[in-house]
Amino acid sequence: MHKIQIATFLSLALCSTGQAETQISAAPAVSIASQDTFFNSLKALCGKAFAGKISVDNQGPGSMANKPLTMHVRKCSETELQIPFHVGDDASRTWIIRKTGSGLSLKHDHRRQDGTHDVSTMYGGHTIDAGWPQVQAFPADQYSKELFVSLGIPQSIGNTWQMYIYPEFFTYRLVREGREFRVDFDLTQEIPAPAAPWGY
Repeated sequence: MHKIQIATFLSLALCSTGQAETQISAAPAVSIASQDTFFNSLKALCGKAFAGKISVDNQGPGSMANKPLTMHVRKCSETELQIPFHVGDDASRTWIIRKTGSGLSLKHDHRRQDGTHDVSTMYGGHTIDAGWPQVQAFPADQYSKELFVSLGIPQSIGNTWQMYIYPEFFTYRLVREGREFRVDFDLTQEIPAPAAPWGY
């Protein structure tokens, strides 16, 4: 193949790749109505904060017991929600819900007080079915399973995180074999928004 032909071929290949990337990025982020409704119900709370309480902890009382619990739907876009979860003065936790193009993902962004990432961070999961407009489940993804093994907590490989949203309450729930942890937030009474979480 002559140099001119090779150059032409490469040019066409690059153009084709660029067009493909443009088409992918322009694709709808989520097309399942139940997940769109769930996402939009949370997004409608943007800027608001709510108090919560532990309703189930079958291995408690844990480090969150008897501390004020606050969820703050702090930052929202068409494809991502950032929801800090404050435990007393501990502002290390932020839930990140994203539209991925094949469902919804949930990540737990854990930071130290200086803003750097904790060793145990960005674990979570991805939906594997349509769920319901009020309920979505996020079984642990491969990154999370490998992280849990490396941290010496292989029992967490079976984690599934669930989130429920109804007009009067929002629930964050963790389940696996032999383990259940649940926090319910009262959506009927807005409270003052806390300061930004660590690292934000």
